[in-house]
Amino acid sequence: MVLLDQTRLPSEEVELVCTDAPALVEAIRSLAVRGAPLLGIAGAYGVALAAARGFDVVEAARALEGARPTAVNLAVGVRRAESAYRAELAGTGEPTAAAVAALAAARALHQEDAEASTRMAAHGVALLDELLPGGGHRILTHCNSGSLVSGGEGTAFAVALAAHRAGRLRRLWVDETRPLLQGARLTAYEAARTGMAYTLLTDNAAGSLFASGDVDAVLIGADRIAADGSVANKVGSYPLAVLARYHHVPFIVVAPVTTVDPETPDGASIEVEQRPGFEVTEILAPQVPVTGAGGGIPVAPLGTQAYNPAFDVTPPELVTAIVTEEGAVSPVTAEALAELCARSRRATIG
Repeated sequence: MVLLDQTRLPSEEVELVCTDAPALVEAIRSLAVRGAPLLGIAGAYGVALAAARGFDVVEAARALEGARPTAVNLAVGVRRAESAYRAELAGTGEPTAAAVAALAAARALHQEDAEASTRMAAHGVALLDELLPGGGHRILTHCNSGSLVSGGEGTAFAVALAAHRAGRLRRLWVDETRPLLQGARLTAYEAARTGMAYTLLTDNAAGSLFASGDVDAVLIGADRIAADGSVANKVGSYPLAVLARYHHVPFIVVAPVTTVDPETPDGASIEVEQRPGFEVTEILAPQVPVTGAGGGIPVAPLGTQAYNPAFDVTPPELVTAIVTEEGAVSPVTAEALAELCARSRRATIG
């Protein structure tokens, strides 16, 4: 597998080659490859890679599935390729044919995600135009949700990009997204490449931006959506939802149907990944001598403990709408999400 190493962006575009599943697991854990939909695609290809190289597919699948626990798409992708592998192996007894089936399943998922991205963008722009007639949208986003997280042009970022192409985006406000700066490094990189008008801000400047009346809508992605509509996304999303509610600004989540997890009943049931403290106590600066335990420059006293959850959870009552490739759900309720998932299953079977 050949990946674009997202840890090296925006200063370098470097390919990372993974020759086996353990290398891909490390790439996922290190955030070289990240973003919920793309993790599903990578997980599926990882199963196919293990099968093609003759490794234990079940063992590889479990390792990949557990590489990042919050993102449900990773498990979905892994299980889809694994199921195709098992079915072909049971039918033919041929490991080579089973590996081909796993690869076909991964490629199909990749294509479906690209198509879902296009449909999400269309539904999202239609919703923005309904909520904010007249165009000139000023959109605030958090973390990264563009083509770097997708088989297509992304989730929330794809909506902003579609608005930009239609001449209806006035400004994209980009949260830097501490502590790993996915907004500054990745979303700003994508916005610059697509010619969007964008401005970067520190996460804690968002409140003053709302207070000045310069935000028309918040658009974020999601790593897992519980059955009740609770949304797990990059840490810092929940405070934006609270600010949006206070300032009467729409808070919109954009994610494929595969991100909705009916097996997770509510937000309290979502496992939130806790990441190493050195991501907070150190900063990474390429080509600068490092002295920190995590390979960075210390910005806190030696021995400082850090609280570093990768995600937070926004309750459904703070979410204006969830936009998927099957359409938008608003208000966000368990019943509406269940119907959306059922409609998606019927469309897939049909």
